[in-house]
Amino acid sequence: MEALAAAFWGFVGGAALLIGALIGIYGGASRQVIAGVMALGAGVLVSSVAFELMDEAYKAGGFDAASLGLLSGALTFFLADREVGRRGGRHRKRSGDQQQSGSATAIAIGALMDGIPESAAIGVSLIGGGKIGAALVAAVFLSNVPEGLSSAAGAKRAGRSTTRILALWGAVALASAVAALLGYLFLAGASGNTIAAIQAFAAGAILTMLASTMMPEAYGEGGPVVGVVTSVGFLLAFILSHLA
Repeated sequence: MEALAAAFWGFVGGAALLIGALIGIYGGASRQVIAGVMALGAGVLVSSVAFELMDEAYKAGGFDAASLGLLSGALTFFLADREVGRRGGRHRKRSGDQQQSGSATAIAIGALMDGIPESAAIGVSLIGGGKIGAALVAAVFLSNVPEGLSSAAGAKRAGRSTTRILALWGAVALASAVAALLGYLFLAGASGNTIAAIQAFAAGAILTMLASTMMPEAYGEGGPVVGVVTSVGFLLAFILSHLA
């Protein structure tokens, strides 16, 4: 039952990408609005990384497991992101027409790479009869909406078909459910140190993704005001994590 719950909540987080894609294609939001929503989502996710992932990782495995996991996640995402960028997926989150020069395959791989750590973290949170972290699910959902929105708007401007765009994000949503399910199944009997390392690994990957893609895109399109919006997102998630 808990395995199905992990898959469900992973899908909920991933489905936000599809919702964002629909808004990006049909909503007609301006780049400034997209930038503001991305900044809000980034702030929410930073807060969740700090209080829902790293704090829990420290409690489960101490500084060593948490530190090793975070640095490993950051380095792994950096190397994977660099390779995806070389193959044409560097602008996968851009809302402008930069995706014209990108490879559709690389953009799809990059989208999967961005979403899987978040979903795996959701699955891990249910191990041992744990209660699903409402703040974590909310953070993933709220950050995925603007991610899907920006990327889909950029893909549309680059001339890609609506069917292909929605198929991509639908596939990512399903992959998110699978990642959450596998995160639960393969780590259900793991030690505290292992779980801590996985949680911190996801945190490192997410932070690196935010710093290298979402935040630069938000600032580039929205200007300095996105710093305030990011802080608002952080505060909202912080409050949610203490009320949940």
